[in-house]
Amino acid sequence: MTLSKAQLDHLERRLIDERRRIERELDRSADEHSGEDRQERAGDLTKMPLHPADLGTDTIDEELAASNDTRMSRELTEIDAALERLRSAPDRFGICEDTGQDIPFARLDVIPWARTCSQADR
Repeated sequence: MTLSKAQLDHLERRLIDERRRIERELDRSADEHSGEDRQERAGDLTKMPLHPADLGTDTIDEELAASNDTRMSRELTEIDAALERLRSAPDRFGICEDTGQDIPFARLDVIPWARTCSQADR
């Protein structure tokens, strides 16, 4: 089953929307962390945490934010690659790279940059 023109148009819009959403999130994250040190971000009056757990919480928050930024950057790369595939070979878009079978439209609608049929995309 080849994707219809309407389905391809829908997936292209989904990819563009997801790309914009991720760019906004990355910009917001960069704005939150630019020019501020840990003390300013936490709203602390002193550089010395009042409790050792506060320092641990701040560290975890920073690591989580960095991890999320990395994940979003990877997704952005996957989205750009999917847009390139869709625009350069629309008749081949939505075909599993592992099996050569069609990727179900329902899966593509949720993850329009999916390259495989399985849940464990690369």
